[in-house]
Amino acid sequence: MALKLVVGLGNPGSEYEKTRHNVGFRLADRLVGEADSFSNFKGLGVAAKSGGLWVAKPMTYMNLSGEFVQKFASYHNIALEDILVAYDEMALPLGKIRLRVKGSAGGQKGMLSIIQHFGTESIARVRIGIGPQPERMDAAAFVLGRFNKSEELELEKALDLAIDAVRLAADSGVEAAMNRYNPAA
Repeated sequence: MALKLVVGLGNPGSEYEKTRHNVGFRLADRLVGEADSFSNFKGLGVAAKSGGLWVAKPMTYMNLSGEFVQKFASYHNIALEDILVAYDEMALPLGKIRLRVKGSAGGQKGMLSIIQHFGTESIARVRIGIGPQPERMDAAAFVLGRFNKSEELELEKALDLAIDAVRLAADSGVEAAMNRYNPAA
């Protein structure tokens, strides 16, 4: 597997910046560096080259991410097995990451949209922990909330780990990154 595209999931707009749901965008921004280096792709999202790797952010809102990913991959002739999707995961503790080469969306609507557009669960992903969701708190309110200062510090560590994992996946494949970065069961 030669990774060619990393897609960070999130929602466009300043009201969603720094929310738990936008950690995929934050990973993409860190991979690319300067935010102004992203270019518009058909009004559906933005993308930039970072080395030989495309890094993209759908601007279709989370629930419609699959439309952008499918059209971008098709336009650039990128095979499904060469795509890695990064997104927030409530089921993982804050500060943890987990890579997988396939699986269900696990309730993550952006990943669900991508699975539906491609017609398969065989899509590599790096999930970035934002959990646990507090008891009696609505899931939407939780993911659209912001991190406090101590949580931001934990998130920064997780993003550093995720960057390293993406770079290893790009060089050596997702399985190599899984072996190094997934916590032991």
